[in-house]
Amino acid sequence: MRRLHLVIALSGAMLLSGCATLGGLGIQAPRFSAAPGQSAELRLAAPSLQRPLGGATIRIYTRVENPNPIGITLASLAGTLQLEGFEAADANFPLGLPMQAGESTVVPLDLTVSFANLPGLADVLTRSVTSGAISYSLRGTASVDAGVLGQPSFGPMTLVQGTVQARR
Repeated sequence: MRRLHLVIALSGAMLLSGCATLGGLGIQAPRFSAAPGQSAELRLAAPSLQRPLGGATIRIYTRVENPNPIGITLASLAGTLQLEGFEAADANFPLGLPMQAGESTVVPLDLTVSFANLPGLADVLTRSVTSGAISYSLRGTASVDAGVLGQPSFGPMTLVQGTVQARR
């Protein structure tokens, strides 16, 4: 029986030292970029009860990469979308996306902009229909769940940026 306790104690010490080694490496922030080959899309929305002055829906295809040597879960993204330098919408995405070590995936993010909240932005979005593309930037924080290594948040940082095309 005493020998069993010694084996359990030694096993526990080895496991803890292994966790300490992984913890010493630190968890790196996921890497974000515009997904290659998938353009962001902007669709103008007619006035409705929720948006009396109309608005727009923007879909951003975001490539997310896990640079860590262990699997993590991308728990959430939160931030602010800017269009042509104007703050256009707040973003809050509870994701729960499991990612293996070194894995990357494409995540579509849908954001809604109301013209009632941003009268100056209505002109920018309306011009995008006639001129083609406008620039966007999503800046904020990313939270991950790394199991026993914790649940760190990273940011504020630029999560993704690019140009968005108006869709008709």
